[in-house]
Amino acid sequence: MSTDISQFLDVFYEESFEGLDIMEAGLLDMPAGPVEGELINSIFRAAHSIKGGGGTFGLTDVSDFTHVMETLLDEMRAGDREMTGEANEILLQSVDCLREMLTAKQQGGEVDEARIGALAQSLESLLGSPGGSATSDDAPESKQDEKASNSGWVIKFAPHKQMLENGKDPVPILRELAKLGKCEVNVDTSAMPDLYTLEPESCYLSWDVTVEGDIDKEQVTELFEWVEDECDLRIEPLALNFSESATQTTDQKDATPAATPSAISAPATAMAAKKPTAAKAKESGSIRVSIDKIDTLINTIGELVITQSMLSQIGEDFEMEQLEQLTDGLAQLARNTRELQEGVLGIRMLPISFAFNRFPRMVHDTSNKLGKKVELIMSGQETEVDKTVMEKIGDPLVHLVRNSIDHGVEAPDVRKAAGKPETGTVELSASHRGGNIIIEIKDDGAGINKEKLLNKAISNGLIKSENELSEEEVLNLVFHAGLSTAEEISDVSGRGVGMDVVRSNIRDLGGTVDVTSEPGKGSIFTIRLPLTLAILDGQTIAVGDETYIIPLVSIVESIQVHPDMLNLVAGKGETFKLRDEYLSIIRLHQIFGVDSVNCKDLTSGILVVVEGEGGRYGLFVDELRGQQQVVIKSLEANYRKVDGISGATILGDGSVALILDLPGLIRLANRSVEVPGVHQQNVA
Repeated sequence: MSTDISQFLDVFYEESFEGLDIMEAGLLDMPAGPVEGELINSIFRAAHSIKGGGGTFGLTDVSDFTHVMETLLDEMRAGDREMTGEANEILLQSVDCLREMLTAKQQGGEVDEARIGALAQSLESLLGSPGGSATSDDAPESKQDEKASNSGWVIKFAPHKQMLENGKDPVPILRELAKLGKCEVNVDTSAMPDLYTLEPESCYLSWDVTVEGDIDKEQVTELFEWVEDECDLRIEPLALNFSESATQTTDQKDATPAATPSAISAPATAMAAKKPTAAKAKESGSIRVSIDKIDTLINTIGELVITQSMLSQIGEDFEMEQLEQLTDGLAQLARNTRELQEGVLGIRMLPISFAFNRFPRMVHDTSNKLGKKVELIMSGQETEVDKTVMEKIGDPLVHLVRNSIDHGVEAPDVRKAAGKPETGTVELSASHRGGNIIIEIKDDGAGINKEKLLNKAISNGLIKSENELSEEEVLNLVFHAGLSTAEEISDVSGRGVGMDVVRSNIRDLGGTVDVTSEPGKGSIFTIRLPLTLAILDGQTIAVGDETYIIPLVSIVESIQVHPDMLNLVAGKGETFKLRDEYLSIIRLHQIFGVDSVNCKDLTSGILVVVEGEGGRYGLFVDELRGQQQVVIKSLEANYRKVDGISGATILGDGSVALILDLPGLIRLANRSVEVPGVHQQNVA
């Protein structure tokens, strides 16, 4: 039977993409000049692994392209060549090209042959330029010794039994050997057991190979580096083994007749692992989980089984004397369930470094394109966030970081004239605060020109010239569609799109984005997101006969108001005064059309002070009930999107409660009340 290597290909692609990330990060950190140490070694190892894997799986174009990169890196590693700006840029482009090639191979698409050829030519030109490795005339004597003056090599290759189980097929190696020169292969089947004791996942064959030609030993050994830990290997010059190889086929009774590698297929692959039955999973449908998380989950399930067994025994013949024991068992069940829930959610949590890793390269490319010097500082990469949130936050972060480089950080001459270092900084950080994850994008640039932004908004008809806006309201104008203060339109920015998409995408995740800025010192964009989109801590409230859930992290406090706290403010409608601040009141019964016993008297209900849309508001409700964790069910997937509602949940009594989307609810309420200085049609 033949080997289905698709399961191993998936692992190869995954590890190759990780290797490309390592190469890219290393190249971005590598200074010009002589290179040494672990940095160049890690880049070289990643390239070498991709080349070896490509050759093993028959991806010859990937292997050949990576081989040229590897040669260049090896010369740098050996001290024969220095890193230059040109070499670094070409190597970075080659990393991009390899990523595109592997993606095309994985998805069954077409590769860009012209791009591959052009970059390969650039790499070859670098190798031929001064500063390369020594020529054959002045090569060290030890290198000359490795050249087979006897024009060939004898290879004894004996794979360990488990090599096939690990997805490493010897046939591609033998085929590559045949490309080096005239090749003769003898298969040793003496270790083959009888049919009844044969293990189909083990390898019992070994090979004696003779390769004739003007071949470096390094060319031979590198073909076996992919499997060097899983085989017995001996490589000797052909001259030393000529007499032995000449008589080997006549003396070795169990050896098969000589064969060419192109004819070898069945003997090797017959020992392969069995075919996988699982369908190929999409990349976004898989996740890597640490063993510690799995062990914790297994232990929790064990505790849950014990608790279930104990409760079953109590329930078989229950008596009132066992009430205390039953209560303790139920409390233990609640603890086990909570631990199980946390364990399962923990499996979906990934370090946000998966989202941050793209930015060093992006900052490098964007700053070069704009002629700016920018240093990226990242912190909190170990902060964990739900996989779904991770996948959806990438694009908004890209927009914000590019915006900081383009609009925030000044050109080197402008910074120098202002007494700043020529190199600007963009800081990207993440941290946990309560039940949220906070991501900040901070730059030390010129800041947002609030006067220019305000004038642009007035000229675009977004606001009225006679209205006065607070500093916060002016800064939030950057999120309006079609509003840009860029002097020129470029492929980086200037068309007034992007920032409105940022706010929209973050709102879809149940989060918020705020901006602060100081002229001459820079700006800070702060994103607040839920840790997970599956479960939240909520406050249950009653409005008439209906039950709703308010996310607990959005609640500031709950109060009962007195008549002297209430006011009507132009542009804000009903407000109440809370510590020298007037907050707008949102009557939920009016928003959702629910009959309420307290629909007219604000002093007889409760005002829940919440944060959202860059401000604080008071939600008028009839009653506060309990706090509890709720499992979020998508309303849009099961019904349709409803303004002001983010989802639904099933309560303990089996009834359904709607979960409030506070930013959406605030926008919905503002449709009937004009926000100060902003036209009503632009609020929603």
